[in-house]
Amino acid sequence: MNLDIKLLPWQQEVWNSNHRFKVIAAGRRTGKSRMAAWALIVEALQADKGHVWYVAPTQQQARDIMWSQLLELAHPIIAGSHVNNMQIKLVNGSQISLKGADRPETMRGVALKFLVLDEYADIKPQVFEQILRPALADLKGKAIFIGTPKGRNHFYDLYKMGQAGKEKDWKSWHFTSLDNPLLDPEEIEVAKASMSSFSFRQEFLASFEAPQSDIFKEEWIKIKDEDLEPDDATYYMAVDLAGFEAVAANAANKKKHLDNTAIAIVKVGSDNKWWVDKIDYGRWDIKEICEKILKHAKNYDIKVIGIEKGALKRALMPYLSELMLKKGIYPRVEEVNQGNRSKIDKVVGALQGRFEHKTITLKEDEWNKAFIDELLNFPTTGVHDDMVDALSLISVIAVNTFDLEIDDEEYEPLDVISAY
Repeated sequence: MNLDIKLLPWQQEVWNSNHRFKVIAAGRRTGKSRMAAWALIVEALQADKGHVWYVAPTQQQARDIMWSQLLELAHPIIAGSHVNNMQIKLVNGSQISLKGADRPETMRGVALKFLVLDEYADIKPQVFEQILRPALADLKGKAIFIGTPKGRNHFYDLYKMGQAGKEKDWKSWHFTSLDNPLLDPEEIEVAKASMSSFSFRQEFLASFEAPQSDIFKEEWIKIKDEDLEPDDATYYMAVDLAGFEAVAANAANKKKHLDNTAIAIVKVGSDNKWWVDKIDYGRWDIKEICEKILKHAKNYDIKVIGIEKGALKRALMPYLSELMLKKGIYPRVEEVNQGNRSKIDKVVGALQGRFEHKTITLKEDEWNKAFIDELLNFPTTGVHDDMVDALSLISVIAVNTFDLEIDDEEYEPLDVISAY
């Protein structure tokens, strides 16, 4: 049977993939719903048993987005349709049903062969996890998740899982509105002129970024590819510790935004300008953290390491002290006590003025992208802030030293031991 299926290049790429679960993050007017309509039709024609469903956030959205497209594309093979029940019956006896995720209890008790979840960022995650995923189990059914991002939510989690490549059944793609050759690029530029930059990036470029808080601005950020040599500069290190007792167990939880441990290495000059040489970050166990701390301390000749006061520092210190003895590296570990101030107050007080007056320069490196993402979105739920936290601690431990002109004849130490 010739259905005359015509696909755009990006649609063909997704179509050819044999992954069981496909996640497509795409901008507006990319053609994602049309590709989903063809997939529903072909899967229904091939299904000898089981249901084929299209699920949108509400039933009205399902009707608005998909009903007319299915009637148009499947017209030669439609045996009947029922608009009130939102069902289309094909000539082989299979049915395509359109559902709204706002009525999840009506979707229990079926065996699904194929499923499309549209605008998945607007669907509560438990609809798939608790109802639709079990419904795919009997027939080992397939699913496609499509939508435009809405920040760092459950849709972002699935997208990242598909990108990681650790789950053989999962694959994800990212496409912008510009990937649709049928959409006039000039129209996209017209839309850009009338939209906020954030809205444009989200709706047309399918960006997963969270709405920026405006505490830090992109134009404040300085990046250079060469080393900065401020006069009388000293390297400092600050460590923001994450929970490391169950790193291996937590790593299996792909839907949880787990904290990273971050290690900031900053050169501070007597003029109080900062050169951020490196921010190392990751999910490490306690021994790996100690190894990294001392490795950086040796490489950068670090004399002072700042670690925030608390239970995590107390747990770390026995391991770190033992490793210091083994390696013969003895930087001073300073306990940073920032009192009862909120995290926002600590970070803003330490970094906002410095970035605004451009006294902080970042060395151009691979970590820049992750750090800038954290900085511009601080403080936003679902976005890491560990690298930002680590950098803010530098302001506490980096104490400038000054050369004092002292008249030797008049100098009298207050303490003969310390000469202070």
